[in-house]
Amino acid sequence: MRESPLPASTSSAGRAGAPILLVQLTDTHLMADPDSVMCQVNTDASLRAVLDLVRANGHRPDLLLATGDLSQDGSPRAYQRLRELLEQTDWPVRCLPGNHDDPRALRQALGLWTQPVTDIGAWRIILLDSTVSGADAGHIDEAQFDLLERAAALAGERHVLVALHHNPVQMDSKWQDDMMVDNASALFQQLATLPRARVLLWGHVHQAFDRRRHHLRMLATPSTCFQFAIRNGRHVLDDAAPGYRWLKLYRDGSLATGVRRIDAAVWQQAQAA
Repeated sequence: MRESPLPASTSSAGRAGAPILLVQLTDTHLMADPDSVMCQVNTDASLRAVLDLVRANGHRPDLLLATGDLSQDGSPRAYQRLRELLEQTDWPVRCLPGNHDDPRALRQALGLWTQPVTDIGAWRIILLDSTVSGADAGHIDEAQFDLLERAAALAGERHVLVALHHNPVQMDSKWQDDMMVDNASALFQQLATLPRARVLLWGHVHQAFDRRRHHLRMLATPSTCFQFAIRNGRHVLDDAAPGYRWLKLYRDGSLATGVRRIDAAVWQQAQAA
């Protein structure tokens, strides 16, 4: 498998001993018309606000991961606008598709940003495509399992972070999720054979999640637009503000991570406007 290292930079990864800084954005749900509103949110405006928040927090990521549902309608115009917005940051970017994306249009518009394997510092980032054409649920097919196996085998001494769109675990035991990865047990069986796999990261659920499973840290992240929650066994819209996740990945395989959200008062004003 051909490795795809990022170019040298003056960011934190370029300093000896410094951790790699990753920022995850997910579920941007852009549409062909930049003025479109979904669930009472202008998704273009909310994405710009989250990008402003990343800058305001002083985060200059060594890599930005965009983990699916980048467009709501799969339109080339949405992907081109996303590309233009992210190119303005001058951050290295990697993307993967979600169930609302058109994978072909996404790859045509975002090009090398969609390559599935990236080495940065002491870590290898592996992106899996969990989408199924015409379905909201996710599935890891044999080609993706082969990709994971080969990429992990060639990682050498690097630690491994695996990212996908669909959640492989239930967000709440009281709600039956029929839109998660339908063969998650097979994914966890393979990950259990990869001792250098440290992180499993996803989007899709529009909410934060942080749990450990043996040697894995499992993480999900709020959307850059509207949020979901599980309440009383029901899947509902949540009034929480949009945000992003940051991860500091250390050479010894440890990590620090957290979620940052737009100020609640600012978000309420934006929704009322």
